[in-house]
Amino acid sequence: MSPRIAPVDPTDDTAFAAWHHVYETSAKHELGEVATPWQLEELRATMQGAGTHSWSGAWSVVADGLTVGAGWMRTPLLDNLELAELDVHVLPAHRRAGTGSALLALLEDEARSRGRRVLTGLSSWPYGAGPGGEGAPGPEFARARGYDLALSEVQRVLRLPVDDDLLGGLAGDAARAHPAYTLRSWSGPVPDDLLQGWAEITSILATEAPTGDLELEPEAASTDAVREREATVSRQGRTKYNAVALSSTGEVVAYSDLATTVHEPGRAYQWGTLVRREHRGHRLGVAVKVANLRLLQRERPDITRLTTYNAEVNSHMIGVNEALGFRPVARLGDFQKKLDRP
Repeated sequence: MSPRIAPVDPTDDTAFAAWHHVYETSAKHELGEVATPWQLEELRATMQGAGTHSWSGAWSVVADGLTVGAGWMRTPLLDNLELAELDVHVLPAHRRAGTGSALLALLEDEARSRGRRVLTGLSSWPYGAGPGGEGAPGPEFARARGYDLALSEVQRVLRLPVDDDLLGGLAGDAARAHPAYTLRSWSGPVPDDLLQGWAEITSILATEAPTGDLELEPEAASTDAVREREATVSRQGRTKYNAVALSSTGEVVAYSDLATTVHEPGRAYQWGTLVRREHRGHRLGVAVKVANLRLLQRERPDITRLTTYNAEVNSHMIGVNEALGFRPVARLGDFQKKLDRP
């Protein structure tokens, strides 16, 4: 019987678990314990939630009753309306049989039918393979199917706790460069008085951070989308930790956020860190990262590992992370393919 590709219903426990097994097994096959796949219940919460800011869907490849391939697509709904983010995974024992190619072709057709012209996908590989990932399975698969490496990133890990004397020294040095700014940090949802500023600054992360050759637009600065994402985070079993810098007029001019999850005890993930262009040069990036890390260590002493990603060219943020003690463990590539306009 030839393999069958079909959408996966996230409310079907058996089918969705089989889909996730392929995705997780594939990710860990490449990187082992430093792999960072989303957990089963996190993805179920994402795909069951019908939000206004994005849509996500899954497809499985089933051969002789066994799920051997897993595809995933996300499309923004408020911005970047020509963009589709694709992800393809195949069980290692079933690779090189055309499964991944067939699944990717279906996802591309689906993206095209939704009016999406810019297709992107992420691929991880061992750090020692170099910034281009030559010879690594994921990058070679992407290139063979017309995807170009648009941005190369490095995955880094910080072992916690970081000595508070080190954090205090970094915070004190940074504070001398921004006496006119104040810092606030908190866990959980964004306070109402910061909501609009948070929506505005987080919406520009995708384009203000290094993007290489990726074709991206700023995200919509939607307070409703912020609250929708927070509700999804809660359903996923995640908790956010956040810090911002405020100007003398109360404008949110810098931020940093990270997340923990009940599904991975001891582990946290750094999400975004950004300083508005007009407020750079005051060491606010260091300030918000340190403030947020101190908050995490106060509230969650059980967390022992923090993972982050930085573009290879983002020398400033890499310097901040190295000062904190992050070390490189793997690489991540953002691949892109542009379809012809109809």
